[in-house]
Amino acid sequence: MSDRDDFLAWVRADLYEAERALHNGDPAPRRALWSRNEPVSVLGAWRNATGQREIDQLFSSLGKSFSDCTSYMFELQAYDVLGDMAYTAGLEHTSVSVDGQPRTYTLRATQVYRREDGAWRVAHRHGDTVAE
Repeated sequence: MSDRDDFLAWVRADLYEAERALHNGDPAPRRALWSRNEPVSVLGAWRNATGQREIDQLFSSLGKSFSDCTSYMFELQAYDVLGDMAYTAGLEHTSVSVDGQPRTYTLRATQVYRREDGAWRVAHRHGDTVAE
């Protein structure tokens, strides 16, 4: 397999499962896929975070807000791998309860990844809502 094929398989398996878990109230799998090296950042649809402490707080807060995910689909629109860096851009279609209220929404999500000790880690995420 090529680096691109390996990366895409990771996105479709590990990253997908981590996002499903977060939307069911468990932030640990998402956090496990994020870099522990600086810089890390989120420009989020819910709120922004910079640095390890803020990332931890953000993911914990999201885990407490989300529950009962009935659908999560990542519609990958573009990706590439260049050495130990990669990115994805796509649409996240989600049906979940947020603070106990059922919601369905779509986010535009772009993420930047670094390969650290042979494993892909998320270093940056930008997400915003798509007007429907």
